[in-house]
Order: sequence, then C-alpha cells, then structure tokens
Amino acid sequence: NNHVVENAENISVRLTDGRRFDAKVLGTDPQTDLAVIDIDGDDLPTVPMGQSGELSVGEWVMAVGNPFGLSHSITVGVVSAIGRAGMGITDYEDFIQTDAAINPGNSGGPLVNMDGQVVGINTAIFSRSGGSMGIGFAIPVDMARPIIGQLKGGEAVRRGFLGVVIQPLEPVFAEQFGLDPDTRGVLIGGVSRGSAAADAGVEAGDVVVGLNGEKVSDVNRFRNRVAMLGPGKPAELEVLRGGERKRLTVTLGERPEDPHVRGHRKGAK
Repeated sequence: NNHVVENAENISVRLTDGRRFDAKVLGTDPQTDLAVIDIDGDDLPTVPMGQSGELSVGEWVMAVGNPFGLSHSITVGVVSAIGRAGMGITDYEDFIQTDAAINPGNSGGPLVNMDGQVVGINTAIFSRSGGSMGIGFAIPVDMARPIIGQLKGGEAVRRGFLGVVIQPLEPVFAEQFGLDPDTRGVLIGGVSRGSAAADAGVEAGDVVVGLNGEKVSDVNRFRNRVAMLGPGKPAELEVLRGGERKRLTVTLGERPEDPHVRGHRKGAK
C-alpha cells in the first residue's frame, strides 16, 4: 500500500526463510493507495494472481499480513460484500469487504481465495477501537493489476476521462425525465466544454445505462470503469434521452492530475 511506504526513508522486506532485503519504490498511486516496491534476490517465492471479478459474497478467503508485528499471520473469513465505495478511504474505491480479521500491520498483504490465488490487497479497516471489528477492506486485484503494470514500467498512472458531472438516478429524477422510477442508470448532470463527452454529443440530462455493452447502475463503478479504460480508448455509451435509446462512441480524454490526495486515517498499516 502507498500509505505504508509514502513517508518511509528506508524499506526492508523479510521473507519466511529469514532473508532480509532492502527495497526501493518503483512507483506509487495514492488515488488507489497502491505502491510497487522492488527487491533484488534469487529464488524468490511468488503467489499466483486470481480474478476478483469471480468472487461471490459468502466465499471463504484468507488475509495474510503482519498484524501488530506478528509476521506472516493468517486470518480466515468470508467475503462480506463486493463493490464497496463511498468510504472516503481512497479516491477510487471498489473494495472487497471481508470479516477475515484485518488489523494494523495487515496493509499490503494479500487477500487469498481457497485456491491460493491473490484476489485482493488488504488496505483498511473500519474500527471504533483501533482493532478488527470484522469489517476489513481489500483492493480487488482486477483493479490493482493494470495499475501495477504501469507502475512497474516506471509510468505515471493514466486514467480515462469523460469530462462530465455524474449523479445517481434517483426515482424522482427518473420520473422527471419520463422514465420508469425503477430505471437503473447514472444521470449526467453536466458536460464540460471541449471534453471527450462533449465532442461525442453527450448532453446534460442523459441517463447512461450501458458502457461497452455492460449495464451501468452505480456512480462509483461507472467512474472506476471509465478511469480504468485509459485515455485514448473508445467507450460506447448507451444513453436514454427524451425517451429514446442512443449509442454514443466517446474517445476518452486523460484525467487531470488531482492536486488533493486524501489521508488514509483508517489504513491498516
């Protein structure tokens, strides 16, 4: 995790076989609280990466980490929820929630499925006491994988950008636009002049119900999916406008650098 290494002067990695290595930071992404560090050694153990998109609520998982300095500890629990957002922990959130005990010291450790594959990166807890209350959060590996790839290559993380203001489609808004109150989608509240969305003909009042053939119903997931597509990539939007369904192809712009980096007050360092 970025919050573990961002203020570190020296980084040391210790393996279960007792070897210790000095590490260097290859790159960080504060907006998702991810970092890539590098060590130089032989016969280094690795663990396979899984697919967090295949997780189901109720599935058993294990959290591995260094809680309270107790190195290489394992706790077991289930996936409590997926797609948790709006927690105020990072700028881009799509967390796996688990009741596997995560405590200070678990940050950056893997969340592993029962096939021994990494499906998440433990990053934060919700706690009134400072210890685990059965509510821990992990960054899904499907979100982390492309970011890690960019950081390993020494690149800055680049995110796709539409240039719109978005908000949930509440039933009252749906009725105002002549839609069924049960319609699921994301409401476009405004479009920036000269943006990728404006160039593609997106208008304020459009309701986005699809992105690249997949349904859209949640503001945070829609924002994350656009960002992960990357700048210069085509995005096909399916929108409802004036009772009609339209398809608009947008060539995404690049998200401007966000000058505000949030603190990680609940990070499980």
